[in-house]
Amino acid sequence: MKRLSIILSATGLFLALVVLSSSAFTVSESEQVFITEFGKPVGEPINADPAKPEAGLHFKMPFIQQVNRIEKRVLEWDGPATEMPTRDKLYITVDNFARWRIVDPKAYYEKLRDERSAQSRLNDIIGSETRAVIASHDLIEVIRSDKERKPVRDEALSAADSNLGLLPPIRDGRSVLDQQILKAARPKVKGWGIELIDIRFKRINYNRDVVEKIYARMASERQQIAERFRSEGAGEAAKILGRKERELLTIESDAYRREQEIKGKADAEATGIYAAAYNASPSAADFYQFMKTLETYQKSLSKDTTVILTTDSDLFRLLKGVEKP
Repeated sequence: MKRLSIILSATGLFLALVVLSSSAFTVSESEQVFITEFGKPVGEPINADPAKPEAGLHFKMPFIQQVNRIEKRVLEWDGPATEMPTRDKLYITVDNFARWRIVDPKAYYEKLRDERSAQSRLNDIIGSETRAVIASHDLIEVIRSDKERKPVRDEALSAADSNLGLLPPIRDGRSVLDQQILKAARPKVKGWGIELIDIRFKRINYNRDVVEKIYARMASERQQIAERFRSEGAGEAAKILGRKERELLTIESDAYRREQEIKGKADAEATGIYAAAYNASPSAADFYQFMKTLETYQKSLSKDTTVILTTDSDLFRLLKGVEKP
């Protein structure tokens, strides 16, 4: 009898432990929990309200009620890169990401069941709204981050190149486009118990055709700058050559004038010396004339020179007076 009592007590204790373990559960700070009974949610979610944390030990009806745990922290959505056209018919590849969280566990469970389904639905909604926003703006709106940001001007560009490389003014900028996508997508996911916190562009790549057009435009702008430099260089070269010719003519003119002045001064001095010598002594003048005639012979005659002179020539007069030894 005593042994039977021990067995019954042990069995009762075991059943009590089983019932207790089936009815007790813990809730972490990073999760929110709701109870389902035969697959239908019952009661209010636990630890869903940030203002009233309810993490810790909780109880439910054993066996017939189930615990469903839902992530409470901020979750990440990273969509695939998708090619889409802008309003000016240029194709770009857009890759964006989002942050979201579950604010209504019951609605989330009834509509989506798990995170995999939520990610798939977010792909559809955010991708669709991204395409709609990109298609309603020009490429420059997507590329420029903010309308207040001024692009850096190339130092090679002068005032004459004010129109080269000048980007058209923008109305919004990429930061505003982020908010437009978020504003359009947020109401569509609210019915799933999801709150979209933020959507941002991660990467924007040009299509190959767009890249070629951009390179062609850059090459054209650089060609225009090069042509301007060549034109300015040719103009400066012409100015330098003109100054050189003017300075050369001035130098040659001054040199010729100086030459004539020196020659005139030398001739005047020679004439003065000749006149002084002639006045001082007639024989000295004859000697001077004789020496000048000899100089003329030396410059004009050589051993191979043949000269025909008249008998009354001054040159012949001296040669006639020379006697042979």
